[in-house]
Amino acid sequence: MLASNFQLLLCLTGITLNGRLLRPSPPGAVCHPSQPTYNTSQCSQIADEWKTYEFHVANPISVMWDKFDNFTCLPDEDTPCSPAGYPAYVVNASTAQHVKIGIDFARKYNVRLNVKNTGHDYLGRSNSPGSLSIWTHNLKKMTYNKGQYRLNGSGKILQGNSITVGGGSEMYDVYVAADEHHEVVVGGGGKTVGIGGYITGGGHSVFAPKYGLAADNVWEMEIVTPGGDIVIANEDRHQDLFWAMRGGGGSTFGVVTSVTLKTHPSPKIMGVAYMVFTDPKESIVFDLITYIASQIPSLMAQGLSGYNLATDDMATPVQVPGISDRIAGFLGSTVLQDVDSPDAVAKIFNPINETLHERWPDKVQFYTLLTEYDSWLAWFSQNYDTNVAGGSQYLVSRLLDGEALTGNPQKLKSALRTAITPSGSIAVFMVGGKGVQEAKPRGGSNAVNPAWRSAYVHALTSEPFGPFNKTAENNAKAILDTEFQPLRDLTPKSGAYINEARCFFAFPFEKNFQQTFWGSNYARLLRIKREVDPTDVFWCAPCVGNERWEVRQDGKLCKK
Repeated sequence: MLASNFQLLLCLTGITLNGRLLRPSPPGAVCHPSQPTYNTSQCSQIADEWKTYEFHVANPISVMWDKFDNFTCLPDEDTPCSPAGYPAYVVNASTAQHVKIGIDFARKYNVRLNVKNTGHDYLGRSNSPGSLSIWTHNLKKMTYNKGQYRLNGSGKILQGNSITVGGGSEMYDVYVAADEHHEVVVGGGGKTVGIGGYITGGGHSVFAPKYGLAADNVWEMEIVTPGGDIVIANEDRHQDLFWAMRGGGGSTFGVVTSVTLKTHPSPKIMGVAYMVFTDPKESIVFDLITYIASQIPSLMAQGLSGYNLATDDMATPVQVPGISDRIAGFLGSTVLQDVDSPDAVAKIFNPINETLHERWPDKVQFYTLLTEYDSWLAWFSQNYDTNVAGGSQYLVSRLLDGEALTGNPQKLKSALRTAITPSGSIAVFMVGGKGVQEAKPRGGSNAVNPAWRSAYVHALTSEPFGPFNKTAENNAKAILDTEFQPLRDLTPKSGAYINEARCFFAFPFEKNFQQTFWGSNYARLLRIKREVDPTDVFWCAPCVGNERWEVRQDGKLCKK
């Protein structure tokens, strides 16, 4: 479609959107004298805020990592600036009807469609250059449902507490709303994670080892389909769509405008921060890392969950007498639920401590810091993800099962050495285990990668690179591809978590992304995609059913 026609039709459509049709300038344009929005005072402010998640959440087109707008307008006047890397227009949706209008327009006039909530997406699915974008940020209504919930359509009564939240809700706000009723949801580790993309990707959590993934706790969803229908999907209505939207990936089958999540009693939390470490120069570094990794299934069986880092050399994160400036080993920010005695923590770690003293006397130190919290929200408010936005990085991940962690220590050691050595560390998230393996989603199953059903660990790492530096970018890709290949070889029947991975088609880390992200579920997902979206109104990468299209060098999306 010609740009002038696109503009005219959108202006006419805007009449029915009551001013919610936006044509935003790139946020970095305020720093460029050639741009109409140039403003030196705003430039200074934006340059300061660019590294915060909150800035990109609040902007209708900005995303959290610069690579995904192709560095087209950074807040730096010494770099180029154009709107070419961003959506052309935005529907600022606050109702499902607004979403429908945007989808109907894109389908009718064959316009590329984009969906953005917070822009917190490691795969860049929140941005499509030149597109019409649906901004779900203002779909935030929340309703707590006490005692029982009646499914729309069938009238079936589900027993238990739940909360219905808008598709644009952010994680911290959902936690706060649930906490008002002394409840929690299975949710993520970042304040600004958007609920729609989180749920559709599966959603790991420190609560997952007890209650299953976030997608396993969904009772009902309101969805605007590629055909423009506003539907309620649950175990009795639109069952295929309900199945696919819980783990099948975002920006593919429709837009989530609200979701009802099962809630659980908010536990008291024992925060367990720990370090098991040695001197980076010691020859036992990877023996130590491998041993601690092998104990993860046992630790999780005793209730420990959370986030770990395995490193062969890093600056000590805490200043404690007797601990050197640099360490190697395992570090964790983990939790135990409804435990209020330090003795319970000691009981969990004592067997490990004894083994450490037997194998490596005087070479390994074990440091713990225990903090009690009255609620999950109290812990989260002090321990949420504090990483920065802006910049660029690629990320790669793998789900590790019990056999990978305990079956062959030498293969695990070799794989961990290869994964850790180039960048110095990998993240080891304890977010699988019994709750995920034994989950009973409504309707009997969902589209979550079957590899989750045997996983204990979600392992991941990333490599940063700067703007306008293809050498650095390609080097980051090469490092990550090399780093994680041994872990792939160690787990040939496993896969990766779609929301925290990377599949770059010019340089694919996951050469069979369909198998890696969805396994045996992919055939059914593809069938549902073709049924609900036969003309590919929704397209993204790497996403179900995207095989019929490709992005050309000039950025245009074209049929193959």
